[in-house]
Amino acid sequence: MLVALPSAIAFGVTIFSPLGGTYAAQGAIAGILGVTALGLIAGAFGGTNRLITAPCAPAAAVLSALAIQWSQNGITAESVVLMLTLMGLICGLMQVAFGAVGLGRLIKYMPYPVVSGYLSGVGIIIIVSQIPKFLGLPKQTSLWEGLVSPSSWQWQGVAVGAVTVIVMAIAPKFTKAVPAAILALAAGVLAYFGLGLADPALYTLPGNALIVGPLGGGDASFSDAIAGRWKAIGDVDVALLGRLLVPAATLAVLLSIDTLKTCVVLDALTRSRHNSNRELIGQGLGNLAASSIGGVPGAGQMGATLVNMSSGAQTRLSGLIEGALALIAFLILGALIAWVPIAALSGILIVIGFRMIDRHSLQLLKARTTILDFVVIAAVVVVALTFSLIAASGAGIALAIMLFIREQIRGSIVRSKAYGNQMFSKRVRLPDEMAILERRGDHTAIFELQGSLFFGTTDQLYTILEPELKTRTYIILDMRRVQSVDLTAVHMIEQIESTLAERGAFLIFSHLPGNVPSGQDMRQYFDQVGLVKAERRIQTFDELDEALEWVEERIIEEEHLERLQEKPLELREIDVFLGRKESTLAALESCMEKRSYKAGEKIFAQGDAGDELFLIRRGAVRIVLPLAGKQGHHLATFGRSDFFGEMAFLDPAPRSADAMAFTDTDLFVLSRKRFDTLAEEHKKLAIGLVLSVARVLSIRLRYANAELRALHMS
Repeated sequence: MLVALPSAIAFGVTIFSPLGGTYAAQGAIAGILGVTALGLIAGAFGGTNRLITAPCAPAAAVLSALAIQWSQNGITAESVVLMLTLMGLICGLMQVAFGAVGLGRLIKYMPYPVVSGYLSGVGIIIIVSQIPKFLGLPKQTSLWEGLVSPSSWQWQGVAVGAVTVIVMAIAPKFTKAVPAAILALAAGVLAYFGLGLADPALYTLPGNALIVGPLGGGDASFSDAIAGRWKAIGDVDVALLGRLLVPAATLAVLLSIDTLKTCVVLDALTRSRHNSNRELIGQGLGNLAASSIGGVPGAGQMGATLVNMSSGAQTRLSGLIEGALALIAFLILGALIAWVPIAALSGILIVIGFRMIDRHSLQLLKARTTILDFVVIAAVVVVALTFSLIAASGAGIALAIMLFIREQIRGSIVRSKAYGNQMFSKRVRLPDEMAILERRGDHTAIFELQGSLFFGTTDQLYTILEPELKTRTYIILDMRRVQSVDLTAVHMIEQIESTLAERGAFLIFSHLPGNVPSGQDMRQYFDQVGLVKAERRIQTFDELDEALEWVEERIIEEEHLERLQEKPLELREIDVFLGRKESTLAALESCMEKRSYKAGEKIFAQGDAGDELFLIRRGAVRIVLPLAGKQGHHLATFGRSDFFGEMAFLDPAPRSADAMAFTDTDLFVLSRKRFDTLAEEHKKLAIGLVLSVARVLSIRLRYANAELRALHMS
């Protein structure tokens, strides 16, 4: 309370003083009422532990600028007060709406350069607006006229303000037990009364422009003023409300960002996690309550919150107590507030404004990569100073979009690139098939994409793909890491497909996400825009491995390799036994069992006991590693003339994965027990079989190593 109350009084005086000297005291009351209502209501409904909500600098900057503008346009002071009240009410309603529709999570992700520029602009505006009060310039005197005319300065106010600024700046170096704002305000008041010893006129309360002045004519008149304001609100026309929507939206976004920024800092310090949407609803209700009783709207205050936390606060009850204490302080010390020097309040605000300026942003000029961030900060500040805070908010949103596009363009849309002779499917091939794929695999180019495919990245992607479109027969785009696709990207994909179709080549998509973080169903979207049609040379697959297997099959078929799938292989036709003597093979076959499985039938499961080696006579077998939730990871596919189950055959242990017939399959099955019996009579045969198995395993490892190396280098 001791931190929040002096600042709130200063903010209230800043907002109302442009309306005339008699409104400065009303501004002080508005600041106190704002502290009270925000502390009680936002603290009760917001839900963030330790957070202190009070009138803040962004609210003072926006509302005081509007008060000055409306006054200069000839609007009466009573109407300006009414419009400020409406601004606070609309702002509160908007914040409640932000929280209700879930915008809390989005507002806090406003880019730092935009927030920095906005707050720096607010800080400069506060400093500029307080200099005339600091110097005690007459109301009609412009800032520049007053600066070049020292004769118009009131030296008593300058002296009081200077003392306040000095104490505010150096107090934290000596003690943190008492907030600097309290010490500065006390120093300003003492300096004022000290000067009164030399000039007794300073002890006069009525008509004294150097102090806040009388707070009003009692509770009844204050209640009448609030009632009269609400009656006037009932007569407001729709046109006026329409003119207030944009500035109210600016204020709502500013106060929301200020609050959520404080909550994020609080989370980091306390290892907690706030609910952004609930907090916005609480802040909106607090601002509704504050505006309803004539108080200044506000937000979660960083300084008061950190003092609250360091003092031992644990729950949101501390915020309610702070609001109640502000009301008690007003009731007890209300008479003393009339004697607070306006120059002292100006001095406090000048220091606050100076601290809001992000001086560290100058460091961004040292590196080329961060110069654009500094330009964004400077642009928001310039717009805020030359036009208005409302225009600065629009510029900030536009620059935020520009920053997003820059970040998307800066990163590469292609995460990795490989060719078909570097990356193979999990279908285990025979040596002659692998030789074909090694020779012709470079007809295939595989690109793993990432990020967002939109108008800002399509040119980058086309530039990377363009050289491949002229030489590759198959272009595979793995989409598993793509976040979104827009219509510009779809048009670019159509161009790529047309270019490939002219050469009889294919564009292939794998792993099209069904539900990306943006909520887009990419499969459905591609279908809706007509990208995936039967007449197009576009193929889609659920997984990259399926796409690779499809391409490999086409390449092998193009070589006219005779696969002889019609009948099961004999033992002598299986690759590991080519060239063996018939007598040896007959002895080996007598130890084997022939089995047949239908497509989809399980051959063995993970954890099963077994030591058999399976040789495929016909069909294909898929090896799958079971995962949680009845899902599985495809490890490999073995085809005709290949073998599997060698791990348990060589090292008797439970099966490490599931084996399932992918098509109708015929197998030779050799158990380890029968093999050991055979080895006692045919040692040379046994050694040859083990060596053949080892050779095939070595070949598989070589291809696996080459694929891992290609992935690492891409």
